[in-house]
Amino acid sequence: MIQTDWGVRGGRERSPCPIASTLDIIGDKWSLVLIRDLLTGKQRYGQFCDSPEGVPTNLLAARLRKLEQHGIIVKEPYQTRPVRYAYSLTPAGRALLPVLQEMCRWANTYIEGTWTPPETFMAMKPKP
Repeated sequence: MIQTDWGVRGGRERSPCPIASTLDIIGDKWSLVLIRDLLTGKQRYGQFCDSPEGVPTNLLAARLRKLEQHGIIVKEPYQTRPVRYAYSLTPAGRALLPVLQEMCRWANTYIEGTWTPPETFMAMKPKP
């Protein structure tokens, strides 16, 4: 895991604006979906592939690598032949839970036809 004293590595590609810096790390089409999946218990590559959004496998691999490089997730081998990895959130990654919960609330209020997230997700509390 690559972390700095600030928690994550990178950001600030466009400017030191906190919104732009956050988007530089997690602002692509798939990263927050993967963080959602990790928060709800998915850990393995195949589990991410089973998500309803259907992330293409080449992009899945790239996003997992990017999130690891920035210190949002860590990977650890769970099998040696062939080597396969399980992924988990770092404290910085787990701290995104309230952000995702607020995005759900906003979408449910302003985007017609969005499904209501499970109460178990909305009631989750960030873990240190």
